Amino acid sequence: MSETTPFIHEDPWRIFRIMAEFVDSFQTMSQVGPAVTIFGSARTKPTDKYYRAAVDIAKGLAKHNLAVVTGGGPGIMEAANKGAFYGKSPSVGLNIQLPHEQSNNPYQNISQTFQHFFARKVMFVKFAHAYVVMPGGFGTLDELMEALTLVQTGKTRRMPIILVGKAFWGGMVDWFRSALLEEKVISPDDMNLIQLIDNPEEIVSAIFKHYETSGFEPTEEERERQLYL
Repeated sequence: MSETTPFIHEDPWRIFRIMAEFVDSFQTMSQVGPAVTIFGSARTKPTDKYYRAAVDIAKGLAKHNLAVVTGGGPGIMEAANKGAFYGKSPSVGLNIQLPHEQSNNPYQNISQTFQHFFARKVMFVKFAHAYVVMPGGFGTLDELMEALTLVQTGKTRRMPIILVGKAFWGGMVDWFRSALLEEKVISPDDMNLIQLIDNPEEIVSAIFKHYETSGFEPTEEERERQLYL
């Protein structure tokens, strides 16, 4: 009986802390407006070409009144927040408390700190109108697969998922075709969920082209669907 005592006394109270994290972040993010989530490595240096590309992409998005949402840390996240920071729309950092690596970058108009990865991931996807995925490691891959799964299964609206860095992502996309598609574990249309684009201006144009007919405001059906992410 004594072994179960910590669970009985501690875990139910943790649920209330998780609820509070969701409520706080929902209130914050609901004020942001149309946004693009940018994923990428925390280890990318300012001298790297992908860092510079992330700055340019975010500048282009902010110029067109689209908020930029990142994980709030260094590397690609810092670059994207930096590009958006002086623009017309918010530069949002969804920071996470980690024992190492993560430190909040200073280019955030709106900053939210999370203890739980799963709560933070909900905010990344629920309020996104597009995903721009720069080169990154396990965390970036996790976020990319989450976005692809949610769109593929219809748990969220269909939206642009743009991979930046054809040299970096090309092998993975080829493997999707040669392994996943060949084995029929995905459908041919699933490959259309991904776009490979390197030019920052073309990335912004691709996002707006997607919403030319539907607009950025979700339909009532799409709103209802997103309640069950």
